Amino acid sequence: MSERKPVYRRVLLKFSGEALMGAQGFGIDQDVVERLAHEVAEVRGLGVEVALVVGGGNIFRGLRASAAGMDRATADYMGMLATVINSLALQDALERRGAKTRVMSAITMQQVAEPYIRRRAIRHLEKGRIVIFAAGTGNPYFSTDTAAGLRAMEIGAEAILKGTKVDGVYDKDPVGHSDARRFDEVSYIEVLKRDLKVMDSTAISLCRDNRLPIIVYDFTRPGNTLRVVCGENIGTKVVGE
Repeated sequence: MSERKPVYRRVLLKFSGEALMGAQGFGIDQDVVERLAHEVAEVRGLGVEVALVVGGGNIFRGLRASAAGMDRATADYMGMLATVINSLALQDALERRGAKTRVMSAITMQQVAEPYIRRRAIRHLEKGRIVIFAAGTGNPYFSTDTAAGLRAMEIGAEAILKGTKVDGVYDKDPVGHSDARRFDEVSYIEVLKRDLKVMDSTAISLCRDNRLPIIVYDFTRPGNTLRVVCGENIGTKVVGE
Protein backbone atom coordinates (compact mmCIF):
# COMPACT_ATOMS: atom_id res chain seq x y z
CA MET A 1 0.00 0.00 0.00
CA SER A 2 2.88 2.37 0.78
CA GLU A 3 4.09 2.01 -2.84
CA ARG A 4 0.94 3.53 -4.23
CA LYS A 5 1.33 7.04 -5.63
CA PRO A 6 -1.68 9.32 -5.96
CA VAL A 7 -2.13 11.28 -9.19
CA TYR A 8 -4.29 13.95 -7.54
CA ARG A 9 -3.37 16.49 -4.89
CA ARG A 10 -6.94 17.43 -3.93
CA VAL A 11 -10.20 15.65 -4.82
CA LEU A 12 -13.89 15.85 -4.02
CA LEU A 13 -15.69 12.54 -3.46
CA LYS A 14 -19.41 12.45 -4.21
CA PHE A 15 -21.66 9.69 -2.89
CA SER A 16 -25.42 9.46 -3.13
CA GLY A 17 -27.48 9.15 0.02
CA GLU A 18 -28.81 5.86 -1.36
CA ALA A 19 -25.24 4.54 -1.21
CA LEU A 20 -25.36 4.69 2.58
CA MET A 21 -28.49 2.58 2.98
CA GLY A 22 -26.95 -0.55 1.50
CA ALA A 23 -29.57 -3.25 1.05
CA GLN A 24 -31.84 -1.87 3.78
CA GLY A 25 -34.04 0.25 1.51
CA PHE A 26 -34.01 3.17 3.95
CA GLY A 27 -31.77 4.88 6.48
CA ILE A 28 -28.10 4.27 7.20
CA ASP A 29 -26.37 0.91 6.94
CA GLN A 30 -23.54 1.25 9.45
CA ASP A 31 -21.45 -1.41 7.70
CA VAL A 32 -21.50 0.64 4.49
CA VAL A 33 -20.58 3.80 6.38
CA GLU A 34 -17.67 2.04 8.07
CA ARG A 35 -16.35 0.73 4.76
CA LEU A 36 -16.64 4.12 3.11
CA ALA A 37 -14.87 5.76 6.03
CA HIS A 38 -12.08 3.19 5.82
CA GLU A 39 -11.51 3.90 2.12
CA VAL A 40 -11.66 7.68 2.53
CA ALA A 41 -9.18 7.49 5.41
CA GLU A 42 -6.88 5.38 3.21
CA VAL A 43 -6.94 8.03 0.50
CA ARG A 44 -6.17 10.74 3.04
CA GLY A 45 -3.34 8.53 4.32
CA LEU A 46 -1.64 8.88 0.93
CA GLY A 47 -1.42 12.63 1.47
CA VAL A 48 -4.35 13.52 -0.78
CA GLU A 49 -6.52 16.40 0.40
CA VAL A 50 -10.09 15.07 0.52
CA ALA A 51 -13.48 16.74 0.53
CA LEU A 52 -16.81 14.89 0.56
CA VAL A 53 -20.37 15.58 -0.54
CA VAL A 54 -23.05 13.04 0.30
CA GLY A 55 -26.70 13.15 -0.73
CA GLY A 56 -29.73 12.58 1.48
CA GLY A 57 -31.94 10.27 -0.59
CA ASN A 58 -31.68 7.43 1.91
CA ILE A 59 -33.62 9.56 4.39
CA PHE A 60 -35.68 12.04 2.38
CA ARG A 61 -36.07 12.86 -1.32
CA GLY A 62 -37.27 16.39 -1.95
CA LEU A 63 -38.33 15.77 -5.55
CA ARG A 64 -40.53 12.84 -4.57
CA ALA A 65 -42.20 14.82 -1.79
CA SER A 66 -42.69 17.75 -4.14
CA ALA A 67 -44.34 15.48 -6.71
CA ALA A 68 -46.71 14.32 -3.97
CA GLY A 69 -47.84 17.89 -3.32
CA MET A 70 -45.35 19.34 -0.83
CA ASP A 71 -44.01 22.83 -1.52
CA ARG A 72 -40.80 22.30 -3.54
CA ALA A 73 -38.63 24.69 -1.53
CA THR A 74 -39.77 23.13 1.76
CA ALA A 75 -39.10 19.64 0.42
CA ASP A 76 -35.62 20.64 -0.74
CA TYR A 77 -34.73 22.14 2.62
CA MET A 78 -35.80 18.91 4.29
CA GLY A 79 -33.53 17.04 1.87
CA MET A 80 -30.65 19.32 2.86
CA LEU A 81 -31.19 18.42 6.50
CA ALA A 82 -31.00 14.73 5.55
CA THR A 83 -27.54 15.36 4.07
CA VAL A 84 -26.42 16.80 7.40
CA ILE A 85 -27.45 13.57 9.16
CA ASN A 86 -25.43 11.53 6.66
CA SER A 87 -22.46 13.86 6.98
CA LEU A 88 -22.41 13.48 10.75
CA ALA A 89 -22.54 9.68 10.40
CA LEU A 90 -19.52 9.75 8.08
CA GLN A 91 -17.69 12.18 10.35
CA ASP A 92 -18.17 9.87 13.34
CA ALA A 93 -16.90 6.82 11.43
CA LEU A 94 -13.89 8.74 10.09
CA GLU A 95 -12.88 10.15 13.45
CA ARG A 96 -13.04 6.73 15.09
CA ARG A 97 -10.32 5.82 12.58
CA GLY A 98 -8.19 8.71 13.73
CA ALA A 99 -8.96 11.03 10.82
CA LYS A 100 -9.38 14.73 11.49
CA THR A 101 -12.60 16.04 9.97
CA ARG A 102 -14.84 19.06 9.70
CA VAL A 103 -18.49 19.13 8.65
CA MET A 104 -19.30 22.45 6.98
CA SER A 105 -22.97 23.17 6.42
CA ALA A 106 -24.48 25.57 3.89
CA ILE A 107 -27.35 25.99 6.38
CA THR A 108 -26.24 27.46 9.70
CA MET A 109 -26.54 25.02 12.60
CA GLN A 110 -23.74 25.89 14.96
CA GLN A 111 -24.29 23.06 17.43
CA VAL A 112 -23.39 20.34 14.93
CA ALA A 113 -21.42 21.88 12.05
CA GLU A 114 -19.32 24.84 11.01
CA PRO A 115 -20.85 27.31 8.58
CA TYR A 116 -19.48 26.94 5.07
CA ILE A 117 -16.78 29.54 4.41
CA ARG A 118 -14.66 28.91 1.34
CA ARG A 119 -11.32 30.14 2.67
CA ARG A 120 -11.80 28.24 5.92
CA ALA A 121 -12.60 25.05 4.01
CA ILE A 122 -9.39 25.39 2.01
CA ARG A 123 -7.43 25.98 5.20
CA HIS A 124 -8.87 22.81 6.74
CA LEU A 125 -7.81 20.84 3.67
CA GLU A 126 -4.31 22.31 3.80
CA LYS A 127 -4.06 21.20 7.43
CA GLY A 128 -4.91 17.61 6.45
CA ARG A 129 -8.52 17.56 7.61
CA ILE A 130 -11.22 15.77 5.65
CA VAL A 131 -13.94 18.31 4.90
CA ILE A 132 -17.54 17.12 4.53
CA PHE A 133 -19.81 19.62 2.80
CA ALA A 134 -23.37 19.29 4.06
CA ALA A 135 -26.75 20.84 3.14
CA GLY A 136 -26.08 21.10 -0.58
CA THR A 137 -25.66 24.66 -1.82
CA GLY A 138 -28.03 25.96 0.85
CA ASN A 139 -30.58 26.79 -1.84
CA PRO A 140 -33.68 24.89 -2.97
CA TYR A 141 -33.94 23.69 -6.58
CA PHE A 142 -30.27 22.64 -6.64
CA SER A 143 -29.13 19.04 -6.18
CA THR A 144 -26.18 17.69 -4.24
CA ASP A 145 -24.62 16.90 -7.64
CA THR A 146 -24.59 20.63 -8.33
CA ALA A 147 -23.28 21.26 -4.82
CA ALA A 148 -20.43 18.82 -5.51
CA GLY A 149 -19.48 20.64 -8.71
CA LEU A 150 -19.69 24.04 -7.06
CA ARG A 151 -17.67 23.10 -3.97
CA ALA A 152 -15.08 21.25 -6.05
CA MET A 153 -14.40 24.38 -8.05
CA GLU A 154 -14.44 26.65 -5.02
CA ILE A 155 -11.74 24.62 -3.26
CA GLY A 156 -9.66 24.01 -6.38
CA ALA A 157 -10.21 20.23 -6.54
CA GLU A 158 -8.54 18.51 -9.47
CA ALA A 159 -11.41 16.06 -10.04
CA ILE A 160 -14.80 14.90 -8.81
CA LEU A 161 -14.79 11.19 -8.02
CA LYS A 162 -18.38 9.97 -8.11
CA GLY A 163 -18.92 6.62 -6.40
CA THR A 164 -21.88 4.64 -7.74
CA LYS A 165 -23.14 1.06 -7.71
CA VAL A 166 -22.10 0.46 -11.34
CA ASP A 167 -18.61 0.39 -12.80
CA GLY A 168 -18.92 3.47 -14.98
CA VAL A 169 -21.14 5.21 -17.52
CA TYR A 170 -23.02 3.09 -20.08
CA ASP A 171 -24.81 4.02 -23.29
CA LYS A 172 -27.94 2.38 -21.86
CA ASP A 173 -29.00 0.84 -18.56
CA PRO A 174 -26.77 -2.23 -18.09
CA VAL A 175 -29.33 -3.82 -15.76
CA GLY A 176 -31.94 -4.25 -18.48
CA HIS A 177 -29.70 -4.38 -21.56
CA SER A 178 -27.07 -7.09 -21.99
CA ASP A 179 -25.60 -5.21 -24.97
CA ALA A 180 -24.98 -2.01 -22.95
CA ARG A 181 -21.55 -0.55 -23.66
CA ARG A 182 -19.41 1.10 -21.01
CA PHE A 183 -17.49 4.23 -21.91
CA ASP A 184 -13.85 4.51 -20.82
CA GLU A 185 -14.11 8.22 -21.58
CA VAL A 186 -17.02 10.41 -22.61
CA SER A 187 -17.44 14.15 -23.19
CA TYR A 188 -19.66 16.46 -21.17
CA ILE A 189 -21.61 17.26 -24.36
CA GLU A 190 -22.23 13.58 -25.05
CA VAL A 191 -23.48 13.09 -21.49
CA LEU A 192 -25.92 15.99 -21.92
CA LYS A 193 -27.07 15.01 -25.42
CA ARG A 194 -27.68 11.39 -24.53
CA ASP A 195 -28.97 12.12 -21.00
CA LEU A 196 -26.55 9.55 -19.56
CA LYS A 197 -27.45 10.25 -15.92
CA VAL A 198 -23.90 10.84 -14.70
CA MET A 199 -24.98 13.89 -12.71
CA ASP A 200 -27.81 16.31 -13.32
CA SER A 201 -27.52 18.70 -16.27
CA THR A 202 -26.72 21.74 -14.11
CA ALA A 203 -23.78 19.95 -12.52
CA ILE A 204 -22.49 18.65 -15.87
CA SER A 205 -22.70 22.11 -17.44
CA LEU A 206 -20.91 23.63 -14.47
CA CYS A 207 -18.08 21.10 -14.73
CA ARG A 208 -17.88 21.54 -18.51
CA ASP A 209 -17.63 25.32 -18.28
CA ASN A 210 -14.76 24.99 -15.80
CA ARG A 211 -13.04 21.92 -17.32
CA LEU A 212 -13.41 19.90 -14.13
CA PRO A 213 -13.11 16.15 -14.86
CA ILE A 214 -15.57 13.68 -13.34
CA ILE A 215 -14.64 10.05 -12.77
CA VAL A 216 -17.54 7.65 -12.26
CA TYR A 217 -16.60 4.34 -10.64
CA ASP A 218 -18.00 1.44 -8.63
CA PHE A 219 -17.49 2.32 -4.96
CA THR A 220 -18.98 -1.00 -3.78
CA ARG A 221 -15.83 -2.89 -4.74
CA PRO A 222 -13.34 -2.55 -1.86
CA GLY A 223 -10.25 -0.57 -2.77
CA ASN A 224 -11.70 1.12 -5.86
CA THR A 225 -11.59 4.63 -4.40
CA LEU A 226 -7.89 4.22 -3.76
CA ARG A 227 -7.35 2.80 -7.24
CA VAL A 228 -9.03 5.80 -8.88
CA VAL A 229 -6.98 8.25 -6.81
CA CYS A 230 -3.81 6.40 -7.87
CA GLY A 231 -4.71 6.73 -11.54
CA GLU A 232 -5.84 3.20 -12.36
CA ASN A 233 -8.05 3.09 -15.45
CA ILE A 234 -11.31 1.95 -13.89
CA GLY A 235 -14.73 3.49 -14.36
CA THR A 236 -15.49 6.26 -16.82
CA LYS A 237 -13.85 9.66 -17.14
CA VAL A 238 -16.04 12.59 -18.20
CA VAL A 239 -13.90 15.26 -19.86
CA GLY A 240 -13.98 17.98 -22.51
CA GLU A 241 -14.30 17.45 -26.24
